[in-house]
Amino acid sequence: MTVGVDLGQPQTQEVRADEDVVRVRQLVRAVAVAVKLSLVDQTKLVTAASELARNTLVYGGGGTVDVMTADNGRRRGVRIVFADSGPGIADLDLALTDGYTTGGGLGLGLSGARRLVDEFEIDTAAGQGTRITVTKWSR
Repeated sequence: MTVGVDLGQPQTQEVRADEDVVRVRQLVRAVAVAVKLSLVDQTKLVTAASELARNTLVYGGGGTVDVMTADNGRRRGVRIVFADSGPGIADLDLALTDGYTTGGGLGLGLSGARRLVDEFEIDTAAGQGTRITVTKWSR
C-alpha cells in the first residue's frame, strides 16, 4: 500500500494501537521514497521508525509521530519526531546501552535505532515524557 504524502507539510500519525505502528512504517516509507533515499537507507529508516513507534506505544502509553522532509542545503532527507507524555526515561545512559531492556526483548530498540539513522536526539526526564528526533539524509 502506498500512502499519499504532502511533502510540503509535516505528516502526523497518532500512535495508540499496534495498527498505528504499521501506519507509521507506511508513512515513513512513502516519504523516504519521495525524497529518493536509497533502498538500504529506506529500510534502515523504516526499521528505526518501527522500533521508536513501538516504544512510543509500549513505554510512553501512546503519542504522536511527525514525519517531514528535511533539507540542509546539500542533501534532502527525512526527519521524524516521536513524542509521548509517558513516564520518561529515568536513566538515559542505561537505556541507550546495547542489551538493556525493561520489556524482556533484545534490548536493541533505542541503541539500534540510533545506529540506523544519521542524527538522533532525545529529550526525556522522569515524569515528563520523551521526545526523540531522528534524521536520515540522502547519500
